[in-house]
Amino acid sequence: MTKYEIEEKIVAMLKTVYDPEIPVNVYDLGLIYKIDVSDEGEVAIDMTLTAPNCPAAEFIMEDVRQKVESIEGVRSAVVNLVFEPEWDKDMMSEEAKLELGFL
Repeated sequence: MTKYEIEEKIVAMLKTVYDPEIPVNVYDLGLIYKIDVSDEGEVAIDMTLTAPNCPAAEFIMEDVRQKVESIEGVRSAVVNLVFEPEWDKDMMSEEAKLELGFL
């Protein structure tokens, strides 16, 4: 499997991860800043949260890590929590904005 195919599977999997308080997945919310896949199948993901004090932070990050590690071709996954740049609603997909009533 190519790195591109693995990245596509990761994006599809990230669309199954939700913040328990928001009915939109973390990918469409714009919380995923970077996905790096190494030649050895090691994945590094930079993500943020809608708020730095999000009570579900540990749950969401562990959900991302476990789901990404379940993908064929992924040997390990590391999820890095970052707050630069700061998230805002303009980072959401059009679908997410529509779902949450921002359009």
